[in-house]
Amino acid sequence: MQPQYDHIQKSPLYLIIYAMGILQFITATTFFSWSNSILPGIIMVFSGIFVIFLASGFQHLQVVDQGNYLTIRFGKLPLPFCSRKLIYKNIIKVEIGKTLLLDGWGIHYSIRGGWVWNIWGRKCVVVYSDKEILRIGTDDAAGLCTFLETKIGQN
Repeated sequence: MQPQYDHIQKSPLYLIIYAMGILQFITATTFFSWSNSILPGIIMVFSGIFVIFLASGFQHLQVVDQGNYLTIRFGKLPLPFCSRKLIYKNIIKVEIGKTLLLDGWGIHYSIRGGWVWNIWGRKCVVVYSDKEILRIGTDDAAGLCTFLETKIGQN
């Protein structure tokens, strides 16, 4: 079945995170050459691997229709990083909005209340459901909002 909505937003944020991981590898080599203990170097190598793995998840934010629900996920298939489902029948209303500068990027709770899923920029679609408020960051706010308006209250 072809999804009615499928959008991938790309972000340059992962380049900064990759650079941090590479910096950790460089720091690890410094620990290996200047320190009598190899433990700090080993810790830096493994944390560098973790940060580079994390960076791969922050290249894309995909929002895709799955029939009865919307899937929001960081990363692309076959290795999505984090994902969540938004069931259409629970949606009360949607509107185009903007995240605050303090909201930043990633997955977290907003100071205005509700969850933020954002990878880049400040445009978002604010989804009011029966249990929560969700701000989905996107560079296609009008398209996503229009699509979700057609799905409000559907099973």
